[in-house]
Amino acid sequence: MGFLSTVPATSNSNVDIHNLTTTVYGSAIAGRGAPRFELAEEEMEPRVAARFIHDHLLLDGTPSLNLASFVTTYMEEEAEKLMMEHLSVNFIDVEEYPASAEIETRCVNMIARLFNAPVDTPESEALGVSTIGSSEAIILAVLAAKRLWKNKRKAAGKSTENPNIVMNAAVQVCWEKAARYLEVEERYWYCKPGQYVLDPKEAVELVDENTILVCAILGTTYTGQYEDVAGLNDELEKKNKELGIDVHIHVDAASGGFVAPFVVPDLIWDFRVPLVCSINVSGHKYGLAYAGVGWAIWRDKSFLPDDILFTVNYLGSPQVSFTLNFSKSAVQVIGQYYQLLRLGKTGYRAIMTNLTATADFLAQEILDIDQGERFELLSEINGAGLPLVAWKLKNLGKYDEFAIARTLRSRGWIVPAYTMAPHTETMKLLRVVVREDFSRDRCQIFLRDLKDALKQLDVTPEVVLDHQAEQHLQQAAAKHKRSHKHRRHDNHSLQGTAGKTHAVC
Repeated sequence: MGFLSTVPATSNSNVDIHNLTTTVYGSAIAGRGAPRFELAEEEMEPRVAARFIHDHLLLDGTPSLNLASFVTTYMEEEAEKLMMEHLSVNFIDVEEYPASAEIETRCVNMIARLFNAPVDTPESEALGVSTIGSSEAIILAVLAAKRLWKNKRKAAGKSTENPNIVMNAAVQVCWEKAARYLEVEERYWYCKPGQYVLDPKEAVELVDENTILVCAILGTTYTGQYEDVAGLNDELEKKNKELGIDVHIHVDAASGGFVAPFVVPDLIWDFRVPLVCSINVSGHKYGLAYAGVGWAIWRDKSFLPDDILFTVNYLGSPQVSFTLNFSKSAVQVIGQYYQLLRLGKTGYRAIMTNLTATADFLAQEILDIDQGERFELLSEINGAGLPLVAWKLKNLGKYDEFAIARTLRSRGWIVPAYTMAPHTETMKLLRVVVREDFSRDRCQIFLRDLKDALKQLDVTPEVVLDHQAEQHLQQAAAKHKRSHKHRRHDNHSLQGTAGKTHAVC
């Protein structure tokens, strides 16, 4: 038989009922919100912290639909697994991780040879270093060139004041940063209507005895066009002889360095050009590695003065260092090596050829809209430039390129609209970057959505379009204010002086 049992009362005054729940959204933190600006006093369960960060990041755009960026959004599972396995490796510690250091050396050698670096004798061997991206690589190249110029001027008893760099005003903002941080005057060749890449003769006219470098861009971020490095070399050789100077060329191959060798191998732009002293390239763009890896390559040791190199005894191992960063994970360099090893020349050639074909297909389809009466193409085809499509409206109507970009964004596509470089800034354009995961199928879906967006805009009253544009500006201003970012506009950069908008990289 059963017995009647008593149930003693217990105090639960110190028990948080939220700690008894097994669901993230039943937790106390779900009720009051995650900390935003101040470190919380108490710790949080790992699954709760992970879930709230995950939910917050849902507000980001979808990387595969981000057609604004050159940065890689796809790598194979084997590469991702390999990178995760070595996430904790401190790349700088070659004493403890010599295999990782060897991988960097292998990558430098492969890329230098891809760029036709001289390897005939030990005295003329190229050398290079991994960086966080092309921005760091460019700053290092400018630093090396400035110090080399300064040392030569000192030895000759000449002034070391007022060094300058000659470049297209369409350069990426990292060039402005390098010049400003390192106190080098920026001398710009400005774009003209119909001409958005450097004119070699006009650019060299800006060169004088204080010029430390001339920059050539292998694939501008605005239109993807390649600048004429060989032509620039010819003009600069004449100027050097005329003035008795020794100015060299740096090639900003951030985007084109892993494209041109496979699509247009006969294009002479790299170390085959006599005056090219250094090249940067972004491994995380068409090098097909995830964000966080770039490369700086110099023709030979003579372009890297000893007084900017540091021998560091790090954990018992002497190392020569030339970098703006120190401790960092080895995963980006490992990811780059995986791609170089996995793909080889055949794999890269196949991918870059496909991307070029997809870009050509997209360009032609856009041009064919309304029997060719709607758009004008600004980028190149058939591999003459980067695999991207830049285009503009032929005629000014009731909506502009920014309205098209906003309408596409409502369908999930991130397509940048921006104004051209200074002196051509009245021109607006759109740009789609064709990356590895932008397949022909995805391209056709994008074209469908682009045509639907145009139909929608065509039937929308102009007063509504004007209201939407004004509302977008107000929302953008409010968003910037909420972000707590410092946004004081300067009056000395190209943005401050000419209203330059930088194409997304």
